[in-house]
Amino acid sequence: MNIYEVQGTFFLVVLVVLLAIKGFAFVSSLTWSAEAYDAAGKLTKQAWCAITGLGFAAQLILLGSPLNIISLVFTIAALVYLADVRPALREVTSPR
Repeated sequence: MNIYEVQGTFFLVVLVVLLAIKGFAFVSSLTWSAEAYDAAGKLTKQAWCAITGLGFAAQLILLGSPLNIISLVFTIAALVYLADVRPALREVTSPR
């Protein structure tokens, strides 16, 4: 096995995982109501949909290296959404 094959396979796996994360964050941001974002004290629904949607689209368009600066910025944004915003939205909208 060639080292370049291993590197290519690794980057393909990373690319697919990042695409899945950004796609999940985008779909999740679409499912919550605008009022839930306001109640949670987070950015608006339109802002999070734009951020995660642009990240997902950029990942699809820039299928090059998953380690370029644009991909890294949108990956961090998607992870912030999944780690901070989504749990806050769930807490605000879940029945108690």
